[in-house]
Amino acid sequence: MRITSTSCICPVLVCLCFVQRCYGAAHHGSIKVTRNQTKHIEGETEVHHRPKRGWVWNQFFVLEEHMGPDPQYVGKLHSNSDKGDGSVKYILTGEGAGTIFIIDDTTGDIHSTKSLDREQKTHYVLHAQAIDRRTNKPLEPESEFIIKVQDINDNAPKFTDGPYIVTVPEMSEMGTSVLQVTATDADDPTYGNSARVVYSILQGQPYFSVDPKTGVIRTALHNMDREAREHYSVVIQAKDMAGQVGGLSGSTTVNITLTDVNDNPPRFPQSMYNFSVPESAQVGSAVGKIKANDADTGSNADMKYTIINGDGSGVFSISTDKETREGIISLKKPLNYEKKKSYTLNIEGANTHLDFRFSHLGPFKDVTMLKIIVGDVDEPPLFTMPSYVMEVYENAKIGTAVGTVTAQDPDTANSLVRYFIDHNTEEDRYFTIDANTGTIKTAKIFDREETPWYNITVSASEIDNPELVSHVQVGVRILDINDNPPELAREYDVVVCENAKPGQVIQTITATDKDNSANGARFHFSLDEGLSLNPNFTLRDNEDNTASILTRRRRYSRTTQDTYYLPVLISDGGVPPLSSSSTLTIRVCACEKDGRVRTCHAEAFLSSAGLSTGALIAILLCVVILLAIVVLFITLRRSKKEPLIISEEDVRENVVTYDDEGGGEEDTEAFDITALRNPSAAEELKYRRDVRPEVKPVLRHHASSSLDSIDVQEFIKQRLAEADLDPSVPPYDSLQTYAYEGHRSEAGSISSLDSATTHSDQDYNYLGDWGPEFKKLAELYGEIESERTT
Repeated sequence: MRITSTSCICPVLVCLCFVQRCYGAAHHGSIKVTRNQTKHIEGETEVHHRPKRGWVWNQFFVLEEHMGPDPQYVGKLHSNSDKGDGSVKYILTGEGAGTIFIIDDTTGDIHSTKSLDREQKTHYVLHAQAIDRRTNKPLEPESEFIIKVQDINDNAPKFTDGPYIVTVPEMSEMGTSVLQVTATDADDPTYGNSARVVYSILQGQPYFSVDPKTGVIRTALHNMDREAREHYSVVIQAKDMAGQVGGLSGSTTVNITLTDVNDNPPRFPQSMYNFSVPESAQVGSAVGKIKANDADTGSNADMKYTIINGDGSGVFSISTDKETREGIISLKKPLNYEKKKSYTLNIEGANTHLDFRFSHLGPFKDVTMLKIIVGDVDEPPLFTMPSYVMEVYENAKIGTAVGTVTAQDPDTANSLVRYFIDHNTEEDRYFTIDANTGTIKTAKIFDREETPWYNITVSASEIDNPELVSHVQVGVRILDINDNPPELAREYDVVVCENAKPGQVIQTITATDKDNSANGARFHFSLDEGLSLNPNFTLRDNEDNTASILTRRRRYSRTTQDTYYLPVLISDGGVPPLSSSSTLTIRVCACEKDGRVRTCHAEAFLSSAGLSTGALIAILLCVVILLAIVVLFITLRRSKKEPLIISEEDVRENVVTYDDEGGGEEDTEAFDITALRNPSAAEELKYRRDVRPEVKPVLRHHASSSLDSIDVQEFIKQRLAEADLDPSVPPYDSLQTYAYEGHRSEAGSISSLDSATTHSDQDYNYLGDWGPEFKKLAELYGEIESERTT
């Protein structure tokens, strides 16, 4: 197959087309491909030859952006099998086949029906095949070829990042790089100069320049001053076709701003400033403002103001407002027009951030003069002192002069002054003041011991202008006079022991005086000289504002005299001296050997035995009860008409309970002896017969067999332990009577359990030999024996 193309536009293509056509004419217009054939030559064997392709492919080219009315011819397909009789049919498949590219199935001519854009698609891949029109069988194998879209210069360069905003410091050196710009061209960079871009500057000369190849923008002048011009608009052009005529171009804008450097020193617009301030201006108030101009901006224009000299440097101060960069002059001390009417200050303003590259442009500071005029103001009267302290004696008469305050009009008019006390407080009512002279006088009689100090406020105003008022504090100290006699510092409880020795110190006393130390610091103690010599006690002045009370004899008796009174005379050292008499009460007390007081009560002699008051009362009560029992017993004895024992055979199994003389054997109410005879019955008789129990004791039951075998001695010990642990037992002693008397009694048993059969044979005279403890018992049995004998 042979491909023929007539799209030879450029000279190169024309040459290529010419060579192709000449080559085709020399070969009769076709490139033949021999099919697989076998020739039979007579006399020769069959020879096999390699078949050759019938396609000779070259790339097709089609111009982009074709705007003609007819489809654009691309090329021609031709097969060696095509004899021109129309039996061969050409088929085209692949990208754009049938839509963009169409083929004449008889002639093999290919046309482009649409305008193509290389920037959208650079080439198309298609497949061609020749088939037999009658049998639809392929005459040739399917082959692939490419149609490339040939570029034309239809895209201008573009700055995708523009417009640009950039800064560069002022005063930069020439050639300082500012920015690099880049333009892109969508055309084919490998074909011709369509995408070859060169840069040029259209606007911004002579301040800036641009490199035509790299697009780097640089400064073109020395020392570009921001204060002269700050903003620049530079237009950069990019042109393809290497800048040749007919090339396409694009442009962008670069906005360049010069940034500030500290290249301008501050300057005051005036060499002298004049301010005025009234003399009544308050300390700390602003007097005025000044400002040094600086063409720089930001931190390069920061300023600091100072007062470098002048006669007002101690009266005024200056500070810097960081926002406005102004110097604020403030008042540091009060002004007085009458003393000084003007002040002069030298103010310096200097940059705080220096750039030493531009120090040759300095100095970066400036100085100006400031003159401040003080204005006269009608001022209130001025007291000669900021405060006054005056003194007056207590008890002074009403109207006594305390002191004088003085105020003057500070103005040149020197108006007359009127004084007064507002009486706003209670203390102000205790004083009066002369409106013309300012003399302060008392309005009451003062007592220093009540209030030693008074604070009052005195006011002064001009007579011509009463609204101008000034005030001053006056403190009045009340001076002391010796008008209070000394007295004992406290009430003393003086005690002397019964066993005291002569000259023994029993108390040290001190005194106090309501007057101050000048009239009462030294006290003198003595006994009243108008009385006779005290034989019991004396007083010794220790000369240190104390005195000691001493005994004058040995031993004191409470029974004889339990209280003594000692008058003491106390005098102070004031002028004139004052004295007072006080009486000390001295009590006589019982003391231990080491001097500790045991008791000072009148009944203390009963306590010497070591008994408390409760114990003494209990003893007295017992004595009274015993006396009552004796009287009752005697009465009962006298009223008896029958003997105590009716019959000797009448044996009562009980224990006789008696106090002094006993009630005889007829006294059957004392104790039931059956509890001792039968221990098992004792469990029911565990209550005290002499005291009514409030809490019923808890009974502990034992087996009857164990109680029958218990010994009486062990039983009594058990009962004793129960009595000790019984909660119903009263706190006082009581009589517990038992039948068991223990072992090894030399006197034998004195129990009357068996006396019913043996008492007539006993002799009780031996009871008199037992001592005084058994005297009453011996007398009792002696009387019984005598009655029996009778």
